[in-house]
Amino acid sequence: MLPSYDPNDNEAGLQLLEDLTTNASQIQQQVLEEILTKNANTEYLKGFLHGLSDKENFKKKVPIVNYEDIRPFIERIANGEPSTVISSQPITELLTSSGTSGGLPKMMPSTAEDLDRKTLFYNLLVPIMNKYMDGLDQGKGMYLLFIKPEISTPCGLMARPVLTSYYKSSNFRNRPFNRYNVYTSPDETILCPDSKQSMYCQLLCGLLQRDDVLRVGAIFASAFLRAIKFLEDYWRELCSNIRTGCISDWINDPDCRNAVSSILKSPNSELADLIEYECSNKSWEGIIKKLWPRTKYIEVIVTGSMAQYITTLEFYSGGLPLVSTMYASSECYFGINFKPLSTPSDVCYTLLPNMAYFEFLPVERENGDVIQDLQYNGVSDQNCIHKEDELKKKKHMETVDLVDVKLGHYYELVVTTFTGLYRYRVGDILMVTGFNMNAPQFRFVHRRNVVLSIDTDKTNEEDLLKAVTQAKILLEPLGFLLTEYTSFADTSSIPGHYVLFWELKARGNNEPGELDHIIMEQCCSKVEESLDSVYRRCRKKDKSIGPLEIRVVKHGTFDALMDFCLSQGSSVNQYKTPRCIKSEAALNILDSRVVGNFFSKKTPFWEPFRMQN
Repeated sequence: MLPSYDPNDNEAGLQLLEDLTTNASQIQQQVLEEILTKNANTEYLKGFLHGLSDKENFKKKVPIVNYEDIRPFIERIANGEPSTVISSQPITELLTSSGTSGGLPKMMPSTAEDLDRKTLFYNLLVPIMNKYMDGLDQGKGMYLLFIKPEISTPCGLMARPVLTSYYKSSNFRNRPFNRYNVYTSPDETILCPDSKQSMYCQLLCGLLQRDDVLRVGAIFASAFLRAIKFLEDYWRELCSNIRTGCISDWINDPDCRNAVSSILKSPNSELADLIEYECSNKSWEGIIKKLWPRTKYIEVIVTGSMAQYITTLEFYSGGLPLVSTMYASSECYFGINFKPLSTPSDVCYTLLPNMAYFEFLPVERENGDVIQDLQYNGVSDQNCIHKEDELKKKKHMETVDLVDVKLGHYYELVVTTFTGLYRYRVGDILMVTGFNMNAPQFRFVHRRNVVLSIDTDKTNEEDLLKAVTQAKILLEPLGFLLTEYTSFADTSSIPGHYVLFWELKARGNNEPGELDHIIMEQCCSKVEESLDSVYRRCRKKDKSIGPLEIRVVKHGTFDALMDFCLSQGSSVNQYKTPRCIKSEAALNILDSRVVGNFFSKKTPFWEPFRMQN
């Protein structure tokens, strides 16, 4: 299912995309047939299909699963059992994604062919951007790309994030010559394991080549804004390097030094003066356009949890378009934005039918109607649910095929991949917004049950409850009770941070006495220590999340919040305190009643996870 085409042939790329979307139904059937034919005798599928490989039996007998269901099979491979547990092709590495409630990242199987599939996917982004933007072959992209920690599993397979896998692969290093794929960052700076040195060197190279830069970006909006904050902290030193023609001594990674030295060949006081002039202004509004004047757009993912960064990006952008080109995850690469210049709120992705076999679980209201509004004015999605209790009672969940989804309806994505995932619930909620030829377009709505996210962290309601439960124990000796709590992701500063609103009660009284700062700071730290490894890595190593904050509110605040939610249409009978607040009006209610602010004073413990033999 990997078509061959010249990635430098723009017209061929557009024609391939047209063929894929026109023949979506046929291609989906071919994908499923190929996956089942090749893998019917794996231990996993054989247990359900007994050697059969037809669609009817697949949908009837193979269950829809989540990660906890398949984790034992993946861990067996990590511990040395053959790939045939789940895949007829050799598993070449394991891709780590968000942490589980147990604190360890999920591990997704990958194969050599899957790496080629991702490369095809990236190549197909090029003709779409060239269709909407002229002259992209006349300059470079300043993309800030980074690798993250990886480990060796007991059997010797590497476990690492999907982007780290791609950047370390020969597919990336030997990518076909295409001016669109020319970056200001040398590969050595991208592959530097020290994230601070990597960031510094990539920004230095981007500034040195400012006149060549036609587009800037990172994978996630949060990463790009972190780079801007880094630039705010280090622009003086960067200017000094440019002015003297010498890189700072603390850049001690030899590959980085050599790569940067090949670009920083001589002093350039004129460029240093220009950067100093722009960066020394009191306001950094429009700084991207000022420092890189030829830039045509900013390429970052601004859908899902990244949407919270749009306003800040627009402040720095100088009016540049924000472009989200792709929809992908550790499990699979899914779809492409065929209209990349659409506004962030209108971004939709067309799922490419050759990437995997796609199914969709309808998402419903409690009364059975298809959801038309997932939030009550952004306060909560508590009243919009999967009918999971009812679905669990059914022997088989009923799914809809890719080409049979209905316009305006909401679905949860289920994938069967070439790499050993079968009817796997990704956890993403999508809405059908239209069709590209015969392939549907989807708007990403949210992750199922994720309440907080700043960077690559995804904290769900259950994990937040466990962390708060651990922290509130510290209050008990002081005679305080935690009566209610909620949260939100505060991205008003860089980096963003988690905020918890706590309403406390002293035993026997409504109003608590004076709060002990040390104990409250310990509560903040205890919450952080109790969250999963991805959050703790972002806090400690990546520094992409700031210290957690607890805002204590006065008695009666959550009653006021409930009154507000009811005024916006929530049901008295079904009201539950939202565990994440997104409405500005609701936040104002909470913030107006804050009686104390406390922050974590230490970073939580973190180390790369270790497999057990």
